[in-house]
Amino acid sequence: MKPAALPMLSIPRRLVRRAAWIAPLLALAGCGALDSATARLSTLGGLVTPYRMEILQGNVVVREQVQALQPGMTREQVQAILGTPLVASVFHANRWDYVFTFQRQGQAPQRRVVSVFFQGDRLERVQADELPTEEAFVSSLDVRRKAAQPPALEATEAQLKAFEAKAPASRAVSPEPLAPAPAPESVPSAMPSYPPLEPR
Repeated sequence: MKPAALPMLSIPRRLVRRAAWIAPLLALAGCGALDSATARLSTLGGLVTPYRMEILQGNVVVREQVQALQPGMTREQVQAILGTPLVASVFHANRWDYVFTFQRQGQAPQRRVVSVFFQGDRLERVQADELPTEEAFVSSLDVRRKAAQPPALEATEAQLKAFEAKAPASRAVSPEPLAPAPAPESVPSAMPSYPPLEPR
C-alpha cells in the first residue's frame, strides 16, 4: 500500500522570485531603522550622552608668541619661541606649519594654523589664523562647573527652638554626666608592644 501523497502548494515561481528580492531589501531597511532607534535609546532621547574625550593635537600657539616674532630672526630663534613645527616639508623647506586642533564634546572643533616663512635661514613673514591670548586659551580649557556659593549655616533663635521642639526624646541631651572612661593602664592591650624605632 502506498502512503498518501501530501498536497503540493501551488505557488507561482514569479511570486517566489519577487519574495527572494524583497526580503533582503526589507532586512536592510530594518537595519537602518534599528540603528537610529538604538542611538536614540542609548542616549535616552538625547538627555544622557556618552562621555567623549577631549582631543588636543598639535602645537598650541597663542597671540603673544606670534607677536614676539620679528622679521630677520633665525630658525633657531623661531623654534625657541614657537616650538618644533608640526609640519616641516622637504619640498617646502622655507615654510614651517604649526597646526592646532581641539575637539570637545558639545562644541564645534577648533582648528588654528600658523605658517612661518623663511628666506634662506631668516624669518620673512608669519601667516596666522585669529589666535587667542594665553589667558583666554587657558580659561577656555577650564570648563569645570563653578561651585555655587554655599548656603549660610545660620539659624535664628526661633528656628532653633522649633527644631528642639520637634526633636525626639532620644536625641535630647541627658543632664547627668557620663561615667569617666577607664584609664589607659586598665585596658588590656590586644596589640603587642614593640620597641621604638628611634632611640629617645
